[in-house]
Amino acid sequence: MAMTAQTANGDVLSDINTTPLIDVMLVLLTLLIITLPMQTHAVKIDLPHGTPPPSQPIPTVMLEVDFDGAPIWNGWRIDDATLDQKLLEASRSAPQPEIHIMANRLARYDSVVKVMVKTQRHGLYKMGLIDTQAY
Repeated sequence: MAMTAQTANGDVLSDINTTPLIDVMLVLLTLLIITLPMQTHAVKIDLPHGTPPPSQPIPTVMLEVDFDGAPIWNGWRIDDATLDQKLLEASRSAPQPEIHIMANRLARYDSVVKVMVKTQRHGLYKMGLIDTQAY
């Protein structure tokens, strides 16, 4: 950044090259101009006041698919007709239960999908797959 030159008298003249400093200053000024509106931008949110209404606990149903494709409803082994009946009852209940589907490691993929499709056809959309290591 420093530059040395000689004058007509032979004296050494030392000046600082300010061009890189001005370039850096202009870049910083540009960044400040760009980021300043983003920092002052605010999103107005109206939050509710008072106490929240009491929430009802959502019932859960554990629906397992055994190694041979047979459904197990909350620990009870049932057939396909009983499964349809229980899914219909669950879909008509006031707070629809969450259906937790857990498949045996040896269960076929199509038998698990059939249970999921039956659940969805009865109007139960709150379902999730549970890992066998979870229970």
